[in-house]
Amino acid sequence: MKLGKWIGGGLGWAFLGPIGAILGFAVGSIFDMDIQVKKYHGVTQRGDFMASLIVLIAAVMKADGKILRSELDYVRVFMIKNFGEEATSEALILLRDILKKDIPVREVSEQIAANMNYEIRLQLLHFLYGLADADKHIAQSEIDTINIIAASMRISPEDIKSVRAMFIKETHSAYKILEIPPDATNEEVKKAYRQMAKKHHPDMVSNLGEEIQKAAQEKFRKINEAYETIKKERGFV
Repeated sequence: MKLGKWIGGGLGWAFLGPIGAILGFAVGSIFDMDIQVKKYHGVTQRGDFMASLIVLIAAVMKADGKILRSELDYVRVFMIKNFGEEATSEALILLRDILKKDIPVREVSEQIAANMNYEIRLQLLHFLYGLADADKHIAQSEIDTINIIAASMRISPEDIKSVRAMFIKETHSAYKILEIPPDATNEEVKKAYRQMAKKHHPDMVSNLGEEIQKAAQEKFRKINEAYETIKKERGFV
């Protein structure tokens, strides 16, 4: 089995620990995979991100006890859009096998937290909420699983609420996205926007390749939309 297009760029830290064990189970033996294993030098490689993503996708898909066609379709469309047909075919084969295994969600998420920088973890969280929202109804079991993942990845409660508000529309969602209260001053709104735009800028994941950077633009767009919504409501420039 060859997974070069999907894992592309080689595995570093994800080759080890619970993620490596899950990958090994999925393909029979991790050494049968036609990929390159690289020594980890403190920077997350594209392959590490991809391996983490596919394992977390499986965890969220299993959260409500059923695998929905809409979720599989969302995964397929997202992957084709961002990674191409060949890589998507490989990823779906890997996902199929991982879905058969119990996933130690906390341990996997802790491994990610220990090796992946914060901005990349935010990108993982954003995609997981997008997956859960594929059928336009995020089940409480999915939210609970994502919250466990996010907390174990050491994402702050404020950032968890911000990303959640990008998908679950509630009162004052725009303010929640920018992590400010509705009574914030105009200057506080502007400051919050600048901070959030910097934190979520696609350039923060540029080391993972053009495809991941492109996917990050959706999250960045929602930050801008929230800011424009507040500006329009308040009538300031």
